[in-house]
Amino acid sequence: MRAAELDRRLDLPPLFRGVTLREGGDAFRHACAIAPEAGAGTLVLARGGLTFDCAVVLEPAMPLARARLALYVGMAALADALAVAAPPEHPIGFVWPDLIRVDGARLGGMRLAWAPVAGELQAPAWMVLHAALRLAEPPGIETGHFPDRTSLEQQGFEDQDGARLAERFARHLMVGLYTWQDEGLAPVAEQYLLRLEEPKAARRGIDPSGDLVLVDEAGVETRRPLAEALAAPQWLDLVA
Repeated sequence: MRAAELDRRLDLPPLFRGVTLREGGDAFRHACAIAPEAGAGTLVLARGGLTFDCAVVLEPAMPLARARLALYVGMAALADALAVAAPPEHPIGFVWPDLIRVDGARLGGMRLAWAPVAGELQAPAWMVLHAALRLAEPPGIETGHFPDRTSLEQQGFEDQDGARLAERFARHLMVGLYTWQDEGLAPVAEQYLLRLEEPKAARRGIDPSGDLVLVDEAGVETRRPLAEALAAPQWLDLVA
């Protein structure tokens, strides 16, 4: 762990431990590398740069088919952490399953990785929940140059500090994980669906394996498998 050190300055909730990387570090890759030894609650934050790059190690005591629901818990937690500093006129929304938008423009997203398992009914030894958001554009890039994407700076967020965002994210994530454990899928799905902007449907739901269920006006149901969608995150180009 020469590229990282325990960061005692991060104000994290109980059971969380902070690890920071130098500017240019890769929080996702580092968290996956240390997950087997570091254990649940390890939060890796890459400092500096124009991107919020944060990953959290989880140890789900449930089969992979259910453990993937952690993505929805993480998305809701990150949105709530952002909302603390968001201008009220700039709504935070989701495009299923992993893209975060502000006022309709793409900001970043979340992905999930896990230890190899023999099948869907086996619990992975660890999972890594990774969040990446654009804090600001590089110097010389004017507002509107990339009309389909945005940053916290462009949207006028009161707080654009990655460390403080990581602290808020950890707190909301802890609450979300406890809620999931104590109350099951229903509150997890409700919090996520409240911010889901696309796809639209007459009715929407999330089944126990995390698949998105869409019902049209005629009552015809279609499903979108979460496992397939997670294989190709749709937001990585935003934070490259």
